[in-house]
Amino acid sequence: MVPKKCKRTAIAQWKFARRCIFFTTTVCIIPIILVFMVTTDQYVRAVRARKSYGKLQTEQTDYYTEVKTWDDVEKRNERRRNHLRKTCKLLGLNKVGNDSLHKPNPWEFLINKKYQLVWCNVFKAASTSWMYNFNILAGYNQKILDDVKQVPLSLARKRYPRPSAKELEEAIKNSLSFIIVRHPLERLLSAYRDKIQHSMPRTYHQKLGFQIVARYRSKADKTKLRKQRWPSFSEFVRYLLDTVKNKEPFDMHWAPITQFCTPCMFNFKFIAHTETLEEDQNYIIHQAGLEGIIKPEWRNRGKGITTEQINKYYSELTRTQILHLYNVYRYDFELFNYSLSGFIEVGKPDEDPSTLLSAINSKDPSI
Repeated sequence: MVPKKCKRTAIAQWKFARRCIFFTTTVCIIPIILVFMVTTDQYVRAVRARKSYGKLQTEQTDYYTEVKTWDDVEKRNERRRNHLRKTCKLLGLNKVGNDSLHKPNPWEFLINKKYQLVWCNVFKAASTSWMYNFNILAGYNQKILDDVKQVPLSLARKRYPRPSAKELEEAIKNSLSFIIVRHPLERLLSAYRDKIQHSMPRTYHQKLGFQIVARYRSKADKTKLRKQRWPSFSEFVRYLLDTVKNKEPFDMHWAPITQFCTPCMFNFKFIAHTETLEEDQNYIIHQAGLEGIIKPEWRNRGKGITTEQINKYYSELTRTQILHLYNVYRYDFELFNYSLSGFIEVGKPDEDPSTLLSAINSKDPSI
């Protein structure tokens, strides 16, 4: 007969062992499972073409295929258009309403009636390049466009007044309409680096950077980053997530494309991606019959985002923060078939795995 004292000791040891097993599972295994769930979820497909140290590496999937002829470009574009139409319908974004997602927004469109070309200007998605081309088509000479004192967008608006929704709908029927899109988190990082980290002196964005530092920089970081006057990427993301939480308007340089161009409200004939920009630009120019007038441009190619930079900046964020960013740009991810692959893995593991699970289950961009 086993003494009661020995039984109590064995039970206590077993309870302690169970606690250890539970703790180890919670801390080590659950976060791995959660990350796996995120990166393999049906709406986060690994179809993303990545730049690696400045060189484009195209994934051989149905969405990004090797192009050899115009027919290949057309087929790829038709897949993109079909995906956009189906996803718009699935998400209910093709129904007209009064909010920013369901009300046609013509604000950033440029209509060239002479050459029957319509483009929605998505900032940080080859916008500088195509603003230059549209200004060439408007009749500006290169000397004026190369004058650093002239703001390209201001020049463009003198020749391309902002259309009404009705004017835009009519123009799209008889024109080659197109939009250029970019991976949402690449675009966000590009906007941060251009407008916040390297903001011009005495500009709105430099002042915004100072405000972000004053609000979000901790005492420890003030010592660590005492010589850095601009916000870190982590501080910028905290500001952005609070902007969403407080339902404040987005800056146009990092506003979601879904709100900015309302692509479910208009029938774009061509959907270009920065991942295949050279091929897509050539096709647009060819279809519009503009060879000899404009040429494929990528004026800020040297400022492109590399895998090394993605790893550097997104490693400042927790995986929960990256998932919250996904929620903010969720419709852009889904409409244009982008993935979190390559981003979520580099985020810092969360101290509390339950916050990651909460972010996975949440689809609310207001967090």
